[in-house]
Amino acid sequence: MTGDILVNNQSDKIHEECGVCGIYSDTPYDIATDIYYGLYALQHRGQESCGIVVNDDGLFFSHKDLGQVSTVFDSEELGKLPDGCMAVGHVRYGTTGGNNRVNTQPIEVNHQKGKMALAHNGNISNAYDLRNELELGGAIFHTTSDTEIIAYIITRERLKTASIEQAVLGSMKYLEGAYSIVLMSASKMIAARDPHGYRPLCYGIIEGKTVKYVIASESCALESVGATFVRDLRPGEVMVFSSEGVKSFTDYCDTEKGQICIFEYIYFSRPDSVIDGVSVHEARLRAGEILAKEHPVEADIVVGVPDSGLDAALGYSRYSGIPYGIGFIKNKYIGRTFISPTQNERNSQVRIKLNPISSAVKDKRVILVDDSIVRGTTSGRIVKLLRDAGAKEVHMRISSPPFLNPCYYGTDIDTRDKLIACHNSVEEIARIIGADSLGYLPVDSLSSLVGHGFYCDACFTGKYATRIPEVVSKNRFEKRLSER
Repeated sequence: MTGDILVNNQSDKIHEECGVCGIYSDTPYDIATDIYYGLYALQHRGQESCGIVVNDDGLFFSHKDLGQVSTVFDSEELGKLPDGCMAVGHVRYGTTGGNNRVNTQPIEVNHQKGKMALAHNGNISNAYDLRNELELGGAIFHTTSDTEIIAYIITRERLKTASIEQAVLGSMKYLEGAYSIVLMSASKMIAARDPHGYRPLCYGIIEGKTVKYVIASESCALESVGATFVRDLRPGEVMVFSSEGVKSFTDYCDTEKGQICIFEYIYFSRPDSVIDGVSVHEARLRAGEILAKEHPVEADIVVGVPDSGLDAALGYSRYSGIPYGIGFIKNKYIGRTFISPTQNERNSQVRIKLNPISSAVKDKRVILVDDSIVRGTTSGRIVKLLRDAGAKEVHMRISSPPFLNPCYYGTDIDTRDKLIACHNSVEEIARIIGADSLGYLPVDSLSSLVGHGFYCDACFTGKYATRIPEVVSKNRFEKRLSER
């Protein structure tokens, strides 16, 4: 990463890498449209670029570009993609590699034993070392994303094995970190989740005249295409969808402790999704209840910062008995990749995205609930919006613990330098953002959100389940190329 924590967004939010979607059907049909709907449901997971690859009787047809799903895939572009029995789709927010067309996914590979299209959500923590090894062996890379590294390793394994699923299994002994993958060969659809299960992956079924299997990052995408949820993939599981039915390979299951990213529940995932058996909406309600218990304050109204702060605000209100209110209207026509090239425009961005409802907050003591504070800049601007709208007091409550450490598994926090909590106490942060008080979710209460202890909280605690990489910046591959 260069400059601010978020290069394109200039906001105080962290971002997660991507969303994946794949469909296998017994018979050909307009499969691209269903993938489109699945990606649309996953748009919140990535807004830099998107792509779809359709398999029509072994021939691959694709369209990929920068932009959001509805922009890249208008009716004309969708109409160019043929009917098929399989398709893979992807929405991207890059935590490794720059935002350019060459890094759009799915990645397509042609090799001696066939072809492959691969979509990946997560971040390979040993990607730098793997790429060095591959380049020294003669590999030529066309992108600067870690997804191409996965594709290379799977291809290398495929040349030594009898099937694509064995190649995927063989590659898993080299890959460290987070990866939820949907991969399509000429005749099979493969889904794989890393042994820690950092990122979610599930599948469902559409039953009718023909049977269709849908694989996606979140259950909300299954519902968008009319699929019935079957289950989440287990950490370490590889699943194969083909004319022979559905097969599961569990060679890497139970080899590592489950480490689902806790921020999937706090911020990344849609509230109507259920991940590893836990409702995202219910997890956020519980976060709000815990905040009300741990950080009570006398106030007149509880408001949430749209969108991921709303459920926690409702939970706070229910537990405290303080009325819940709508404090902001969000402009839904501005995406996360809204460009702010000048300082004046950056200062205006929050006011463009969020508008306070003065009648709801004027002359009131407001409890403001949000999911996180990274740098503190956006939080300060939101507090000021409420002050300008007439709020008498603003007490901020955060439904996550303070960010103290980088993430190597698929979010864009790669350094401690810009993390406000690393350099300031809670009281100092409250003063910096202009709040009358500030309270974070206690780190030891995270298990109450999900009902178990199988989650990754390394960004709060510094306890990593894999080796810490030496080179971690988002643009590490671009930087290396520029130095040669």
